[in-house]
Amino acid sequence: MDLTSAMEKMTVQQGAGGAAGGGAAGGGAARGAAAAGGAVCLICKESCSGLQPHSWRKACVVCGCSSVDHAPGSDVEDDQRMGRLLADSPCAHLTAKVKGGGGLRLYKRNRMIVTNPVVSRKDPTFSTITYDWAPPGLTQKLAMRYMELLPGERCPVSGTGGALFRRRQLLEQLPAYDQDPMQCQGLASEEEISSMLLFVRSYKQEVLGVGEVALPGEAAALMETANQRRGKEPNDHSNTNSKAGPEHQDQALANSNTAAAGSTNGTDDSIKTEYLCTGCHGEVVRDSPVVYAERAGYHSALWHPACFLCSECDQGLADLVYFWSNQKLLCGRHYCQTAWPRCSGCDELIFCASFRLGADGQMWHHQHYCCWRCGQDLDTPCSCQH
Repeated sequence: MDLTSAMEKMTVQQGAGGAAGGGAAGGGAARGAAAAGGAVCLICKESCSGLQPHSWRKACVVCGCSSVDHAPGSDVEDDQRMGRLLADSPCAHLTAKVKGGGGLRLYKRNRMIVTNPVVSRKDPTFSTITYDWAPPGLTQKLAMRYMELLPGERCPVSGTGGALFRRRQLLEQLPAYDQDPMQCQGLASEEEISSMLLFVRSYKQEVLGVGEVALPGEAAALMETANQRRGKEPNDHSNTNSKAGPEHQDQALANSNTAAAGSTNGTDDSIKTEYLCTGCHGEVVRDSPVVYAERAGYHSALWHPACFLCSECDQGLADLVYFWSNQKLLCGRHYCQTAWPRCSGCDELIFCASFRLGADGQMWHHQHYCCWRCGQDLDTPCSCQH
């Protein structure tokens, strides 16, 4: 993103948003509700008339629940947001350029449609099941086997709770305001915007990845495909990268040490007799799909589908998007807040040098250390605090 355009956008947002420390900002909230389509709260249901976003807090002024609890937006908006995230990263092959979009990229989300015949005495009919997302590059049989290994509530069948769960996880784990300064209202200077842009560029190149599903023993084929994408001499991207930063180099050293120490997953696939899940350390069945993470090393780690989790929140990683740091899988949210503090008021990362630290250890932008309904300083109790 161009720094000048980001600054111009921020100026418009701050001018329209009014005082950051104020209350609900009714007019702005109404416009936001229209833009979000007034998504009904999944928690409050009928008692909420629809999402009316607060002027700076990621919450609904009607019911008080978070924006994520309303799952606003659409599949198209999700794909646009994912396209922005994966662009300019080693995962850019999972995106496509938008025609006439000025360089914007769209996530090539892989959907799967399964058609099964319905046996009856009358003319044959068919039942169709659509999955809003499925791991790319697999046969339908293997993709179905992968889905069967997920907990039922995480299976993204279109129109079911599993599909809604996936969308909520995307919004929660990969918030737009962790990757795009134009989605932030807490950035107050060119220096802060610049810091965020550098941070995003860094994590895209050094820690962001998308898991790949294959059978145990297919690590070499995955690595060869990755090398072909990069157009480099064969090498494991996670273990040798002359341009990697110190964190990435330490990670590579740890991976190589793990293999040298005799890890079951670090031996030659041609002579390996068993595979162990990096998550639960349980045995992996040879004909059962597993998840590989290039950043962790194709020959160093693999996971059961249900074990490919964020090590911080223990939630399944939406669409297998992970951040690999300190030999751990993290979702985007929890990786970002290991690098920068997150404001407990607006939920955005804090890139300014000065911020408020509450008695409970929570961190805040100075202007957000207040009741989000009336604007009263949190050190002074008010009647509307919950």
